[in-house]
Amino acid sequence: MAQQKALFLKEKQGAWVVGANSIPKPGAGDLLVKIEATALNPVDWKIQKYGVFIEEFPTILGTDAAGEVAAVGAGVTGFKVGDKVFHQGWFSNDKATFQQYTIVPAEITAKLPSNISLDEAASMPLALATAALGLYSPVDKGGQGGAGLSPSWEDAGRGKCAGKPILLFGGATSVGQYVIQLAKLSGFSLIIATASPKHTSFLSSLGVDHIIDRNSPLSELKSQLASLTKSPLEVVYDAVSSAETQQTGYDVLAPGGTLVIVLNDQINKDSSAGKTIAYVMGNVHMPTQRAAGVSLYSKLTSLVEKGEIKPNRVEILPNGLAGIPDGLKRMEEDKVSGVKLIARPQETP
Repeated sequence: MAQQKALFLKEKQGAWVVGANSIPKPGAGDLLVKIEATALNPVDWKIQKYGVFIEEFPTILGTDAAGEVAAVGAGVTGFKVGDKVFHQGWFSNDKATFQQYTIVPAEITAKLPSNISLDEAASMPLALATAALGLYSPVDKGGQGGAGLSPSWEDAGRGKCAGKPILLFGGATSVGQYVIQLAKLSGFSLIIATASPKHTSFLSSLGVDHIIDRNSPLSELKSQLASLTKSPLEVVYDAVSSAETQQTGYDVLAPGGTLVIVLNDQINKDSSAGKTIAYVMGNVHMPTQRAAGVSLYSKLTSLVEKGEIKPNRVEILPNGLAGIPDGLKRMEEDKVSGVKLIARPQETP
């Protein structure tokens, strides 16, 4: 069986090791993608450091990819060998992206538009899914999901939130950048984001109306918001989700509103306020989120082509897969800001 290079986590909380792995074969409805670019995400270093989520080892991680279709499974239409594509990975060794080849269902794959690079495309899938599902998925009884807005990539959802404000914690994060752009498509009239002032110009170009310095005391946020809008904050998206930002977001949220968080709930709640807390799991492979993913990916190439969704700014790591561990360490130490780290698996020594 043909072999490829992959970055393995050999055991729980173990070391990263580049090794050989067989190239998987696409099943019905699937594509085999030769990965030219893969992005690093916080979940990757957290799985390695804390030993969470994954129980079977050795494992391959990585959930963002862009590359070229190498083989097409039975029943697939709309794709052919040689097509440039981008997609989200999953937590199984055949569908992970820290390797040179991977499998993905064709229905949640997008063709690469001509106006972005493969490196830029690889910055999009996980962060965009987290933003989109957090804004547009309904929340379930267990608190998982999002704010339940009408998807802004569908005609019925475009501009539907006109006249309303939205607050975002973490505007310069990878997820935050997509929340801004989707909120703009949804028509929010005032998009407020916390971020470092150095990112003001860039975030304004994505659609932010007002930046609040992320280093300002959170105790001052309520008065800062009051000076910006008299309208109720019905949606707060917390792409940081520290205990402090979660609580502050909950406190400034209007009664009946929704706070979207990306980490576990740490909020002291007021049961009389009727506020909803939605914990978003940003992956379109999940059965409960697959339909939303299919809808999004059917429009994604066009959205990017028109400039309505722009990728993250990227930094290319050296040495392919072998450069990923150092990149993850930088992320863990909070030494990455405003860019997405990208590795090129085919450049692995």
